[in-house]
Amino acid sequence: MFITFEGIDGCGKSTQLKLLNEYFLKQNKQTLIIREPGGTKVSEKIREILLSKNLEMTNITELLLFAAARNSLVEKVIKPALKQGIYVLSDRFFDSTTAYQGYGREINLDYIKIINEIATNGLKPNLTFFLDVPIEIANKRSKNKNKDRIEASGNEFYEKVIKGYYSIAKEEPHRIKIINSKGSISYTHNLILDIIKNFSQ
Repeated sequence: MFITFEGIDGCGKSTQLKLLNEYFLKQNKQTLIIREPGGTKVSEKIREILLSKNLEMTNITELLLFAAARNSLVEKVIKPALKQGIYVLSDRFFDSTTAYQGYGREINLDYIKIINEIATNGLKPNLTFFLDVPIEIANKRSKNKNKDRIEASGNEFYEKVIKGYYSIAKEEPHRIKIINSKGSISYTHNLILDIIKNFSQ
């Protein structure tokens, strides 16, 4: 099973991913945690480039770098793990590209769809959690964090990203579940578990 976590920075993705991983381990499931961009030597190098505040790049360059990193991760890590029956939990996947580069950077969504398809060779998550949180709360949670190039894009950009996630979720309601993550960590975790327990692929 392939499960992804999406949302703006500060929404609680990483925390909830780790909690779900612990739940699966207690169920005697074999799991693998990954993040995007990253997960392979190539993808980690690309991550350094993408997040560096010392580098300027066009929106298209950013888009293609994310796609390149994703392709390496899919072919070298995700697909082999899924073939072995491992539960793969990912901090971001192609929905981030649609939300951030498509809606946030306003790159043509038809281009985004094609590039996502090429990068993943058609691989889609079985289940995606979009952790929805107001920008004000997200900013408060990450106020002490040293922001990378993308995180420093500003509130207006993130408003577009959130609207993008809602549009994506509306298109694929069976796969993408909207989770209100402005409450406590345990409350959000229980919302996710309720969906996991009732989810049929």
